[in-house]
Parts: sequence; structure tokens; C-alpha cells
Amino acid sequence: MVKFSIQLSADYPDKSYGGDRVYADMIDQAVLADRLGYDAVGLTEHHLINCLMNPAPLQFAVKIAAHTEKVNIMTSVIVLPLHDMRILAGELVVADIFTEGRLMVGVGRGAFAFEMERLGVPMAETRERFDESLDVLEALLTQEEVSWSGDHYNFEALTIMPRPVGPGRPQLMMAVMNPAGIEASTKRGFHIQTTALSGNHQMLVDQVAAHKTAKESLGADGEGLTISLSRVAHMADDAVDRQRKLDAAQSYYSRFDNVFTGPGLVDAGMIRTLPREQTVDELAESLLVCTASEMVDKLGVYDDLNVDRVILNPNFGLPQSETMEMIERFAEEVMVHFT
Repeated sequence: MVKFSIQLSADYPDKSYGGDRVYADMIDQAVLADRLGYDAVGLTEHHLINCLMNPAPLQFAVKIAAHTEKVNIMTSVIVLPLHDMRILAGELVVADIFTEGRLMVGVGRGAFAFEMERLGVPMAETRERFDESLDVLEALLTQEEVSWSGDHYNFEALTIMPRPVGPGRPQLMMAVMNPAGIEASTKRGFHIQTTALSGNHQMLVDQVAAHKTAKESLGADGEGLTISLSRVAHMADDAVDRQRKLDAAQSYYSRFDNVFTGPGLVDAGMIRTLPREQTVDELAESLLVCTASEMVDKLGVYDDLNVDRVILNPNFGLPQSETMEMIERFAEEVMVHFT
């Protein structure tokens, strides 16, 4: 049965609102998600920009753990090329201890050239840096007296301290979209975080099939591995309410695209709003912004495909009151159909 997570994605379009209020809002969302029985909450890692703003996801994870009881805390994702694995490995172990085993570590290569290149990592190098970083991280978390001689890491034998609490702790999740990459990552024993671009159903089918094939090839070792699907989502009362929320999403993506696929025009940390080629109607096809009954039908497809977890992102420029209402209404009107 599919489980549900809430992405706590910091959107900060107005500096006068204050970063302290943004993060207080996210903690309130996490506390509500915990109380209502969501499986997990998710945290991004992004630097130097006011969209998805969270330069310290592990610190935030520990803070959330102190305010909640059961909900898992997922990074979506930690950008490995921005970190030294010898430091990050120890930080992950400590965060796993402080979150009492609720930490789920999603990792990725980085997607925004603006922040990557200003932090000294050219986008052209992110794949090779990520691949080696992942190998180093995995070795440090599973072995003692690890030495390394590679393109980006060269060090004599060392042991990360403290050691992980137990085998497979903390659990690692790979952010990957293409089916071949999903299959390869699953075969290595990683959980999967993915998304179907523009709500492409066939891509989703292929992604889940690749995960299933890899799990089956692992036998008993693959039984616990999961695939999580990320979607921007919000509850809508009617057509008028849906359109209002889609317009807010269009405004959000006018900034998001600037740093994702666009020129990266940022003024003192604030991403400029740029025109989009995609219309609001076209955007609507890739989002889950709909009534409760429509949401149940759409998510039923994911459940039938055996998606393990849907990561819902309701944070795209709407007021905190509406985000909190969405989290509560989704649990009461939609999630109950899948538990």
C-alpha cells in the first residue's frame, strides 16, 4: 500500500517575511504531518537562492526530530559534489543517532548551475564527482580503515567515527529518473527517489518496472528496497480554486525555471521571475492540483503500479494557512483511502 510524504520546501519570495518564519512554518508542517500519520517529511538542500532554500538539511532534520515522534525525515536531496565525504559521512551518522533512526538520506548530483558553479563545482563535472563521492561515502559508512586513490579523493586509511548504529544505517536513497539508472542503483542496494517529468505516465511505468526488475534480481536482499515518486500537489475545492492555485504554481515555476533550465539570473539571493514557454494549462498536466475525489483516482494509479511512497510538495507560493489546510485535508479526505 502506497505511503505519503510531505516535502518541506522553503519558498522565500519576500525577504521581509524572514528566514526564521519560513523555517518555523516548515516545522509546523512537520509536526502536523507527524500527528496525522504521514510516513515522512522531506528536506531539500539548496544554497544562495530563495527557492527551495535550505543550506543545512541535516541540522534541520535533527530539529524536526526533536519536535516529532514517528515521522521519518528524508533529505531530497543532499548534493554530494558540494561536500567532502569524509566529513559528510560522520555528520550523517550523528544525524541518524539524533533522529533516532528516522533519517532517510536521499542523495543527488545537483541541478542548479547557479549555485553549483558559484560553490566551485562546474555542472560539467557533477556526474563524475557524484559517482566517485557516492563510492567513497558508501565505503566510509560500511567499512573501517578506508583509503582512496581517485580523481577527486586521495587519502590514507581512516575510519569514520562514530560508527553507524547498525547495518544499513542511515539508509541511502538515490535520486534518479532514467529507468536504466534506477535499475542500476537498485541493484546496488539503494532506495529510489524519482519523478515522472510532466506527469508522463509511460515514463512512470518504465521507472517502476526497472525498480521491480532489479529488486527481483536481488532476491531476499531486495525485498525492503523502495521507490518514491515526487509530485507537486494541492487540494482544490472547485475549478476556480484550482485555477488560482495553478496560477500560483506558474509564478513559482517562473522563478524555479530561471535557475533550473534558464540563465540563472539572481539578485542578492532573489531569483528573478522570467516568462515561461509552458502555459498554465500545460503545467496543470504535470501537477496534482485537484479535488479530493480526483486525487484519489490519480493516486490509485500509483498504488496499482506498486509505488511505495508519493512525496507531495504543496509549497509553491501559497500562504502557510493553505499549506497546513492541504496537509490536514489530504490526510482526512485522500490518505484514508490508502490505509
